[in-house]
Amino acid sequence: MLTICTAAKPFRGHIAVIQRNAMMSWTKLEPRPEIILFGAEEGTAETARQLGLKHVAEVARNGYGTPLLADILARAEKHGSGDAFAYVNADIILTRRFTAGLEKVRQRFGKFLAVGRRTNLDVREALDFREGWEEKLSERMRGEGWLESHTGIDFFAFARGEYEDVPPLAIGRVWFDQWLVKYARKKGIAVVDLTEFAPITHQVHDYSHVAGGRELGAYGGPEAEENLRHYGEKPHTYTILSATHVMTKAGRIRRVALRREMHAVRTFLWEVFVNKTSRLRKRLGLTRARA
Repeated sequence: MLTICTAAKPFRGHIAVIQRNAMMSWTKLEPRPEIILFGAEEGTAETARQLGLKHVAEVARNGYGTPLLADILARAEKHGSGDAFAYVNADIILTRRFTAGLEKVRQRFGKFLAVGRRTNLDVREALDFREGWEEKLSERMRGEGWLESHTGIDFFAFARGEYEDVPPLAIGRVWFDQWLVKYARKKGIAVVDLTEFAPITHQVHDYSHVAGGRELGAYGGPEAEENLRHYGEKPHTYTILSATHVMTKAGRIRRVALRREMHAVRTFLWEVFVNKTSRLRKRLGLTRARA
């Protein structure tokens, strides 16, 4: 069995809509996973009852009231019955390709960490999860979505007992995600990138739920700085580019190497030969006019 765990934001307004969309999608996975919703935020207990999820209200928090990763993972293993666990951010829609990809990873590796890039999508309404919803969502993602960079990681799937001695990282604040990748790499655990095989949908939102907003709350400020100290690395040292394996669209798992270095080279070449020459190419008439 797979156990999915998450800590939700208060169920208010637009955030309530997209979190319910996400959790509804998890209940449609095959086989249906065990789902544990942590925290006592507004609407959490009610949503857990309505969707048939386990609810664990008590969770350790830092001085700012933010749930801590270490306690969530420990309580998930205590209350959950899965052989594999996945921490998934509460605004992420999953499809059946997620569980299919994870099963392939479990068959290949005893210990593993599965991650993947998200496709951002502006969703304002409650989604219809009747038959055919995955196909409709995929079509919408192709037409309206945009792929997030390798630095944003929104789900982490791993074997029971894999994470020990987790520092007091704040959930929903930058760097806790990259610490999880760092831990796996330092332990010699296979890190598998599922992006091609199992696209996931991130429903975009504002950061009004965080004191200080996006820049001074989630991505900056004292909580982000504390997470960075626990991370113990330069920003973006461990990202999805740190994966040791990728799963192809056809479901084949292959080993990869030097992804971070290759990305750095491509970025350098783009900056030197494209960005820095754009004005000159325009003056010489070498750029194509958009139709």
